[in-house]
Amino acid sequence: MSRNNRSFYLYFVIIIGLLLFTVWIGTLKVQNSGYTKGQFVNQLENNEVALVNICPNRDVPTGSLEITLKNGEERTLYVTDVTEMEELVRSYGLDPRVENVPEESWFLNSVFPVLIVVVVCVFFFVMMNGQNAGGGGGKMMNFGRSRAKLTLGGENTIKLDGVAGLKEEKEELQEIVEFLKEPGKFTKVGARIPKGILLEGAPGTGKTLLAKAIAGEANVPFFSISGSDFVEMFVGVGASRVRDMFAEAKRHAPCIIFIDEIDAVARRRGTGMGGGHDEREQTLNQLLVEMDGFGVNEGIIVMAATNRVDILDPAIMRPGRFDRKIAVARPDVRGREDILRVHAQNKPLGDDVDLRQIAQTTAGFTGADLENLLNEAAINAAMDERVFVKQDDIKRAFVKVGIGTEKKSRLISDKEKRITAYHEAGHAILFHVLPDVGPVYTVSIIPTGATAAGYTMPMPRNDDEFLTKGKMLQDIMVGLGGRIAEEIIFDDVTTGAMNDIKQVTEEARRMVTRYGMSEKLGIINYADDDDEVFIGRDLAHAKNHSEEISGQIDREVKAIIDDCYGKAKAIILEQESVLHKCAELLLEKEKIGRAEFEALFDKEYPQPEEAVETV
Repeated sequence: MSRNNRSFYLYFVIIIGLLLFTVWIGTLKVQNSGYTKGQFVNQLENNEVALVNICPNRDVPTGSLEITLKNGEERTLYVTDVTEMEELVRSYGLDPRVENVPEESWFLNSVFPVLIVVVVCVFFFVMMNGQNAGGGGGKMMNFGRSRAKLTLGGENTIKLDGVAGLKEEKEELQEIVEFLKEPGKFTKVGARIPKGILLEGAPGTGKTLLAKAIAGEANVPFFSISGSDFVEMFVGVGASRVRDMFAEAKRHAPCIIFIDEIDAVARRRGTGMGGGHDEREQTLNQLLVEMDGFGVNEGIIVMAATNRVDILDPAIMRPGRFDRKIAVARPDVRGREDILRVHAQNKPLGDDVDLRQIAQTTAGFTGADLENLLNEAAINAAMDERVFVKQDDIKRAFVKVGIGTEKKSRLISDKEKRITAYHEAGHAILFHVLPDVGPVYTVSIIPTGATAAGYTMPMPRNDDEFLTKGKMLQDIMVGLGGRIAEEIIFDDVTTGAMNDIKQVTEEARRMVTRYGMSEKLGIINYADDDDEVFIGRDLAHAKNHSEEISGQIDREVKAIIDDCYGKAKAIILEQESVLHKCAELLLEKEKIGRAEFEALFDKEYPQPEEAVETV
């Protein structure tokens, strides 16, 4: 709630309170005091009354008696006939004092109610005008105005130097900074700067941060808004907000308009059930016109971010609107190290912290994931009453973020612990022996998350841009290692390998249907685009292959898994002594690291070369 709204409601409550207080004061004189006529008569008979004042109301004969007793106490009695009570008092030998009937107040009866109404009306009129003139989200009834937040050039402290891990992306956007600083340099040679820049990438990769840094580097006004802020239940509101936003941007040109999550408003038109020209499509139409229509928006650069570029309308992707599309990828090992150094600047690190090793372990992490990792590590340090972060804090945070919080207090039977130890040992042996999937970083039988009874964590040496068939087959073998170890040792199987089986099945099916890695089916893509219905392209979606091919796909998937199962079982049987030693060590310590695990092997296995930084 904005400050204007809080002030409005505060004043409104005060006025209502004053009105209620006035009404309450007016009703005090008609309330019953609990003192009865019978009590008064008994006191008259017992000669306990010293003085009686009779106060008639304006609506005579009602009124009240103010009674003073001989012991000094005072009582008030409300009566319906003051004349009758006066005769009663005189019959007991007392001479009551009768006051005059109060005159009616013309101010309270006539002027005061009208004045209250006028004051309330004026108050509401002033507050409504203030809300309408305030702008932004604090307005009432003014839905058509833009909700974009304006940040002036001097207020934005984020620069490109503060954005780590996006070297190539920053180089692509450097042209925009130069144009905003010196537009004449480009217009002299007839160059037209891109009107729109679309940042696409996974959530947390730094798209919004990159847009803010461009505005801060160029020192120009920055309008930021979310795509969902355009869409309302009232028809025409979104288009009106788009017009108002661009009109405001023209007054601050040169400037940048940044629309976060643009897929909320720029989704492909005419899709979904019945198509329909709804409010969202009207908003998109207005956005298309503003970006490249009959109007001229010189000096306005529109930047947008999305992680669903596949569902955007083709009209907004053409040159003249979003001319340039920049893919903001997940950082590589060098980028992750740079990001960790940026987020570690305000955190005191211990001398054992190795950011290089953390960067290697966190393959696939985005900038947001790395920031969250160090924040969780700092929380661990604070909970341990320390003023610096140790490597162990980061390791615990990595397990918490990547797998789940360790549940050390969970009661587990000795039998289940033993099954889990052999299960994880089976995974770990294959991680170590197979050349493309290791080495092992940590093996644990401490329960984590909601259902995991343990985990085996590898340490990838490289950030793979693509997967080879051999690497995928080794991943399937590793996934089957836990189930194989259970079968060898206990001659029985458990439900603990459920997720492993699901993952290896999906991996094998992708190899056959998407990647063309089946010798019998050949280099053909048989994958069904199951997401098309949800994207809104087709409501009725049919398979792109026959039932005969479906049966061959199932047989090929089973053949791949069976072959990997046999090879993995042979390796674990060959290393059965290591399997027993690893399980016993896990039962003793619950968690072991790479050095302890590799010491169990009698011979060294060739490992892939260390990751090489690319310039």
